[in-house]
Formats: sequence, structure tokens, C-alpha cells
Amino acid sequence: MLISNFEREIFTAMKRLLSGVLIALAYVVAAFAQNTGDDYKPGEFFIGYSNQQVDTGLGDIDDDLGLDLDDKETFHGFNVSGVYNVSRYFGVKADVSGAYSNKGYVFTVPTTGGGSGSVAFETKSSLYNFLGGVQIKDNSNSGRVKPFAHALVGAAHTRVKLSGLGCSVGVDCSLFEGGSETNFAGAFGGGLDIRLSRRVQLRAIQVDYNPIWFDGGVQSNIRLGFGFVF
Repeated sequence: MLISNFEREIFTAMKRLLSGVLIALAYVVAAFAQNTGDDYKPGEFFIGYSNQQVDTGLGDIDDDLGLDLDDKETFHGFNVSGVYNVSRYFGVKADVSGAYSNKGYVFTVPTTGGGSGSVAFETKSSLYNFLGGVQIKDNSNSGRVKPFAHALVGAAHTRVKLSGLGCSVGVDCSLFEGGSETNFAGAFGGGLDIRLSRRVQLRAIQVDYNPIWFDGGVQSNIRLGFGFVF
């Protein structure tokens, strides 16, 4: 399969973003070794659970076959990020998340002969975000409640694998296929951290609008999460 120049540029950008994540995490580890007194934290590292409400695109099949399918699906996975704080309120952030879903479908569809038939298949889906941007947060070592906001951009890689595809006679199975894509993406939102100790915070909630730009439009996803900040 030939790789277009656009896809090659996206993969290169993903590699650079991953390198940025590693550099940001290195800064955070180095920051832990510093004694900041009553000043702001020079860096932080987050690890937690990610729940993503993903626009699967099954609405396109609805249009072709006249079905009523749910085009939103719940994915479960992880989210990690590193922040290097250049001031008390402003930091540079690198963020990686991955979420997964396994689901089976069985439904009735119209056939080419005017009757009806059945389709059944299993899907294994994954969505990865490789993002970077800025975070606004009061990073002082005082205070218990720490709201934050961030704006991130980068790349998303989506993959859907189909298995066990079965179509009755007269059903066009070519409408049902897997594949993978890499596209520009973003995450715009924030959340609330609660300081448990000098070095540990509980991320009680994180909510992001996670758009992914395809050639034909925008996939509108929601990313939720919680975990711990170190």
C-alpha cells in the first residue's frame, strides 16, 4: 500500500510529538529532585483512566442502508501527560491517550433485490491521540483545589478491525470494512485537581472536546478522565 506525502508528514509529526512527551517527562522527573520551597511546581506528570465517547461514523451506513444505528460508542483506555511550567500559571504540555472498544453487530438490511437480509460482524477499534500545547493552572505549592484548562493540537490515529463478517444473499458486504487513518486532532477543555499532599494531586475530573479533522468533515468526540498528578 502506497503512503501519500500527507500521511508521511503526519507520521513524522507523531514521532516528533512522542519525542516531545519524553522530553517533557524528563523535565518533570528532574523537577521532582528540586526543592522549590513555597514557589510553584516546575513540572507535573499525570496518569489516569480515559473514557472516550467516539463518533464511529456508522451514521454514514445509516444513510446508505436506511438503518438506525448508534453512531456514538464508548471507548475505555488511558491518558498520560507531562507539563513543564514556565511560570506559576502557564505550562507547556505533551499528552498521549489511547482508548479501545470491542463490539458485535447483528442487524437486518435491505437487499439489492428489494427484500431484506442480515449482516453480522465483530469490531476491534482503537483511538490514539498524540497532542501538545499549553496548560493554565495555579501551580503554587499552597492551596488545595487546582482547576486547570488546556488547549492541545496534534495527530490522532484510528483503527477498526472487522472479523466474522457474514452477509446473507443479496447484501452488499463491501459497505462494511475496516481500516486505519491518521489525521489532525485537538483536545480543548480542562478539569479539577485536588491536592492530597505536597507531591500528589487527585485529578477528580477532566473533560475535553476531542475533534478529529478528516477530509470529509470533523469527527466530534468527548474525552473524559480521572487519575493522579505527581
